Amino acid sequence: MDTAELAALYDAHASALFAFLLNLTRQEAEALDVLQETFLKLARQPELLREVREPRGFLIRLAHNLAIDRLRRHESRRRRHEALAPEASAIFAPAEDPDAQAFREALEAALGELPAEQRAVVHLRLWEDMTFEGIGALLGIPMNTAASRYRYGLDKLRERLRPVYDEIR
Repeated sequence: MDTAELAALYDAHASALFAFLLNLTRQEAEALDVLQETFLKLARQPELLREVREPRGFLIRLAHNLAIDRLRRHESRRRRHEALAPEASAIFAPAEDPDAQAFREALEAALGELPAEQRAVVHLRLWEDMTFEGIGALLGIPMNTAASRYRYGLDKLRERLRPVYDEIR
């Protein structure tokens, strides 16, 4: 793979990967580091893409695996960082309507409270519009596990967001 092909791949998929990683890691710097690590790995090992039919799915899976590995390696550092900087980077653009902004902030907080496994599945289902079969294949989990994580994640989001929703209606 030459530089132009790698650049085209980056241009086509980097923003979606960044959104996924930001939702997964909850930290902009971590998401950017994993995004960079993903494309560095491809630059060093272009043969990884040789048999790939769906580059976006492959890139999401690669980025997910790298992010999980990174989170596992840096768990104690991440805990210290969260203690010093408890607020995650904003994942939604600011809204002019105060009610919409309040709901976005509550949604960001609620997403941050989900376990990483549920947050990944919720993101892929809602923002990437993937099927449970596709999510399962991408994350290396059974389809039913992906569906369960999605259901549990949505249940937690509904429970957490119901009072906010009722208040702004």
